[in-house]
Amino acid sequence: MKKETFPIEGMSCASCAQTVEKSVQNLAGVQEASVNFATEKLTVTYNEQELTAQTISEAVHQAGYEVVQSTQEMTFAIEGMTCSSCAQTVEKTAKHLAGVKDAAVNLATEKLVVQFNPGAVQAREIIEAVKEAGYSAKIFTSSKENTTEEADKKAKHLKDIWTRFIGSAIFTVPLLYLAMGDMVGLPTPSFLNPMENSVTFATLQLLLTIPVMYFGRSFFIVGFRTLFKGHPNMDSLVALGTSAAFLYSVYSTILVYQGDAHAAMNLYYESAAVILTLITLGKYFESVSKGKTSEAIKKLMGLAPKTANVMRDGVEVEIAIEDVQTGDILVVRPGEKIPVDGTVVEGSSAIDESMLTGESLPVEKKIGDSVVGASINKTGSFKFEATKVGEDTTLSQIIHLVEEAQGSKAPIAQLADKVSGVFVPIVIVLAILAGLAWFFFGQESWVFALTITISVLVIACPCALGLATPTAIMVGTGKGAENGVLIKSGDALETTHKIETIVFDKTGTITEGKPVVTDLLTYQGMTEEGLLMLAAAAEVGSEHPLAQAIIERAKENGLVLPESKNFNAIPGHGIQVFIEGQKVLFGNQKLMAENNIPLTNEVADAQKLAMDGKTPMYLALENQLVGIVAVADTVKTSSQAAIARLHMMGLEVAMITGDNHQTAQAIAKQVGIDRVFSEVLPEDKAKEVKKIQSEGKKVAMVGDGINDAPALAQADVGIAIGTGTDVAIESADIVLMRGDLNDVPTAIELSRATIKNIRENLFWAFAYNVLGIPVAMGILYAFGGPLLNPMLAGAAMSFSSISVVLNALRLKRFKPKLP
Repeated sequence: MKKETFPIEGMSCASCAQTVEKSVQNLAGVQEASVNFATEKLTVTYNEQELTAQTISEAVHQAGYEVVQSTQEMTFAIEGMTCSSCAQTVEKTAKHLAGVKDAAVNLATEKLVVQFNPGAVQAREIIEAVKEAGYSAKIFTSSKENTTEEADKKAKHLKDIWTRFIGSAIFTVPLLYLAMGDMVGLPTPSFLNPMENSVTFATLQLLLTIPVMYFGRSFFIVGFRTLFKGHPNMDSLVALGTSAAFLYSVYSTILVYQGDAHAAMNLYYESAAVILTLITLGKYFESVSKGKTSEAIKKLMGLAPKTANVMRDGVEVEIAIEDVQTGDILVVRPGEKIPVDGTVVEGSSAIDESMLTGESLPVEKKIGDSVVGASINKTGSFKFEATKVGEDTTLSQIIHLVEEAQGSKAPIAQLADKVSGVFVPIVIVLAILAGLAWFFFGQESWVFALTITISVLVIACPCALGLATPTAIMVGTGKGAENGVLIKSGDALETTHKIETIVFDKTGTITEGKPVVTDLLTYQGMTEEGLLMLAAAAEVGSEHPLAQAIIERAKENGLVLPESKNFNAIPGHGIQVFIEGQKVLFGNQKLMAENNIPLTNEVADAQKLAMDGKTPMYLALENQLVGIVAVADTVKTSSQAAIARLHMMGLEVAMITGDNHQTAQAIAKQVGIDRVFSEVLPEDKAKEVKKIQSEGKKVAMVGDGINDAPALAQADVGIAIGTGTDVAIESADIVLMRGDLNDVPTAIELSRATIKNIRENLFWAFAYNVLGIPVAMGILYAFGGPLLNPMLAGAAMSFSSISVVLNALRLKRFKPKLP
């Protein structure tokens, strides 16, 4: 017997639970079935020999409810794809499998990401289906070894393409000279004259073409295989075009052998060879360019050191980074890279974290502070305890996030995907129709009609469409990672450029999140030092953040605090304590009033401080006011500049806080906030975001705390401060590795630049095909214009893919417009 629990969707009352329970209990092989309506779960004990989980799911479905299928996400490395039509084929093949919820192929990274129900379909079935479609797939994991193996494979592939090109070029150049030299007035030997020695002329061209066909054999193998399987790709177009040119030339050569010397003028060997050679060169440049798009990942991979110095049984031992375990004590010397994440337990130093956060200034670290793997130790030696190793380190998480983003699709790519899916069959039909039209209605020979057909087949390029979006996303997200901005998906990247309102959480986002003493006002001859000493001594033992700020300031000033006795906390008012026999009252205005402490001009001073967003606290000694201590959560130095940049970008800026209206307005005025939502309970932050969205605006929420997570999830784009909590970071679409708010406008600028680049790519990809295909069909020629030569068509096709990738690489020059 097997006991299994199924989450159920669609139940609204106890009667629903009863219905589900009865439906499953009636199945043969079920020993017991019970539904917990509160947790919306069905628990079934059943005989595996008589029943399957799938049958139980179907019974629940028949009853009008659904079993929530647990989904697993897996990435597969795909080999054999040459264009977006291939990517579409692989994607559709995976999606059609039972149990697959979603599948997405990224042509630039050659990865297939599948979300599936492991109970309904297995990874090996997905691999088999892809193989059946004409490609190969294997499970991909982003370990360093796999990444290195993949890099080696790509380098080998690149070398192979270059070798094929050189081999093709060696035979194509003399072939082109032989075929075209006489026409353009170049000197050719008399024994190669097409009219006088047509057999030699034709035979030599055939012999020069055969090696080029061999070097370009992959176009024919893949092209015809996919064509016969019913989903032709770009290679199919090339294979059809060059095969037509070659076979017609062979036919003409046979006529030459039979004595028809004029047939030597109808040879198209050079077209077939030049097309194959130019497209191979185009493939090489495309592969080189695609390699450059993933440089960000390679840089991140290269940051981690290979070894670590670990204390084992009191002795320092050098071990491989993979062998470091949590709890190990590691030693780091000046100039060394920190191997993994951890907490300093001995010593202090300044750490350069620029490679992860983009922050150029070294960060001072002391005992208790956390350090991040791959950052560089600048000055002192220290020991730290490893807290995160392997895949859990910050660096590994960043690499994982960037890989996920680079493998994702933006909604803008949907149009290109739809076009790519039907592109090749349409082109084949257009090529045939164009050829037939010229043959029957153009009063031209069938040789001319064949030329038209070949040109249409060769000029069409679905590659440019397929590469337009993923290459830009790869470069854009990689550039973001270099600037400390982690964009989790193509969807987030696209949505960010549409943002109209940015909502900031106040504490820890606009402000430092840590109160500090800002003002010390003294009366009755009291000194600032004396006031601070009394206030700190009174607050010793208190856990309140304001009290901690006062004690911290006293420590910084090196004050020796006198002993306090009879501490008495008065809720909502303040505290009463005796210091060296004298009564000290420290709190708000109500505390002073209740103890009849006379206040005059001091109230105006306190109100002025409150209007500046500070919290004033009165201190009375022996029933006489001697001073006011003001504490505030100070605004981050970057906040005002960042908000000014957002205003310059035409965005509305709002702030959301649980603080009182007066304090919130003071902070808002200080940094230039447009709208303020004050006295908002943590659980209501998401509701406030929803209200702004109901105005028809696209909203981004910026926060750092656990209580910001629902609002981050509710917003169209959630932006988490990387120095915040893990929950906030998980809920967000974009993570800012530094606490610098200037990275918010940087993220939006990057999104705008990337989407602009994608639109340019798609425009040129569509424009190329919209203009190129009609020209190849002979539209211009019909009105007295030029006719497109198949060789020029091949060159144009190669250039279209390269131009799209090169345009995407322009994003590598992106620099944030810092104030």
